[in-house]
Amino acid sequence: MKKQALSRERRGQLDGGEAEATHLAEVLAVDFARLMANVAPGLPASAITPMRNAAKRGITLRMQGAATLLRVHGHGDHAHWARHASDTVRGWACYLIGSDPALSLERKLDALRPLADDAHFGVREWAWLAVRPHVVAEPLRVLSHLHDWTTDASPNVRRFACEALRPRGVWAAHITLFKNEPQHARALLQALCRDASRYVQDSVGNWLNDAGKTQPDWVRALCGEWQQQHADDPANTYIRKRALRSL
Repeated sequence: MKKQALSRERRGQLDGGEAEATHLAEVLAVDFARLMANVAPGLPASAITPMRNAAKRGITLRMQGAATLLRVHGHGDHAHWARHASDTVRGWACYLIGSDPALSLERKLDALRPLADDAHFGVREWAWLAVRPHVVAEPLRVLSHLHDWTTDASPNVRRFACEALRPRGVWAAHITLFKNEPQHARALLQALCRDASRYVQDSVGNWLNDAGKTQPDWVRALCGEWQQQHADDPANTYIRKRALRSL
């Protein structure tokens, strides 16, 4: 996606860490080197150089790189950055958590929970992307831990439980186990199959659509069961339609 032209004032707000991005084009337009220099003025200029050199790299690689740079230079307290006004900086907090060698996988997930419930759409995405490598490596362990999140009062947290485990996902590595054996996640999907939130419904439908690319018969069978059980439920009807849209 091409960067959208921003006014000098607006770019200054974003790069200064004074404001949140309002759409994806603004997220992608943030100058990480300038932002880091502004929010962490104690960093030496030489420490900012990698961010300047990485300007043309993909956004997820830049997020990972920013977290690594902050940790290496003694600014790795994710709790500090998680309270920042900038959504990009809060995203760095996600990656600091996801890459923290001192935290177990379960503690990483729990530390990400408030960020998964962030008011900003971008931070919520960084929350699951930051831990995605661990999900890919140990999907059943993550599945077990996240199942209880399906009953959280916040639809953002309920969505995280599903989105983090999507077989294919967006901007993320695939989960081979769930592509080939989606039945492992049946209980989690069942828990969300009548969720009142459209945000969650989209995630569940997309999860099944992902799985349908490799296991279409399983997805059709599950949706067939749901149609019999929840034929009059608008939420489940929407999920089934989204799940089957490319089958």
